[in-house]
Amino acid sequence: MGDPCGIGPEIVLKAIARAPDPTRLMAVGDPDWLAAEARRLTLPLPPRVEPAARVPADLVHGRIDHRAGEAAYRAIVTATRLARTGAVRAIVTAPISKEALQAAGYQYPGHTELLAELAGGVEVRMMLANADLRVALVSIHVALAQAVRHLNRADIVRTIEITDRALRAAGLSAPRMAVAGLNPHAGEAGLFGREEIDIIAPAVNEARARGIDVKGPFAPDTIFMRARGFAQFDVVIAMYHDQGLIPIKYLGLDQGVNITIGLPFVRTSPDHGTAFDLAGALGPDGCGLADPASLIAAISAADQLSRAAAGA
Repeated sequence: MGDPCGIGPEIVLKAIARAPDPTRLMAVGDPDWLAAEARRLTLPLPPRVEPAARVPADLVHGRIDHRAGEAAYRAIVTATRLARTGAVRAIVTAPISKEALQAAGYQYPGHTELLAELAGGVEVRMMLANADLRVALVSIHVALAQAVRHLNRADIVRTIEITDRALRAAGLSAPRMAVAGLNPHAGEAGLFGREEIDIIAPAVNEARARGIDVKGPFAPDTIFMRARGFAQFDVVIAMYHDQGLIPIKYLGLDQGVNITIGLPFVRTSPDHGTAFDLAGALGPDGCGLADPASLIAAISAADQLSRAAAGA
């Protein structure tokens, strides 16, 4: 259910209520908090709720609270256990507050890094996808200066390999991959930086030598347009967080899905945050203001990806 002070519980309730078969979905979190939200929003309680944490009734919508961070953490742990034991075939995580999570004592930059540890310390990457574009990231939740300073050939090659494997598991028999450069015009033959020459191009060549259909580095300001609609490429490998996420989010938050690739199970999430400004608010019709569209898209993607992974 994500952070109970955010819109997570609301969009979980809405998404499950709108599902063709709600019994195929399990809400994970605090049953009492979900029940209270269901009453407040005049929504049905999900038919299947897995208790994961208890949160105090005095939590306030829209506020960062370490107790909410603790509840979000325990829900993630419970969902991961269910996935690893085969009780569920995919997990979809509602948004969490990184600040609340860390206030509770869990020093993770976000879901991705926490899930990687809970899954046994596996190497993972973040991939964002919608109907027009897929983007995988070499670095995720680090400062831009650190992402540039620590850019290296091995991480790029591993990102390409993990992405290629994930797309094949999703049903693409021969993924076409493009790698974005780091600098303007992909460095312009060294005029604007040598990362493309010294790091990125050698990584692309190494991945190609391993049999992967990957090309680049390409100028970052045009490669996403070339990949849009999957016309020339099925995925773009971006060098850092905002380079890849800005094009995805510009196309619309309602259908964007965050996919953690490299895990031993399928995990997706909506492409937005906790929206504390909307949490707890009601419209003139008495309904909550949070839009569950991205969560519904994440549930659909999790269903499709887990079916493909199982060969169904």
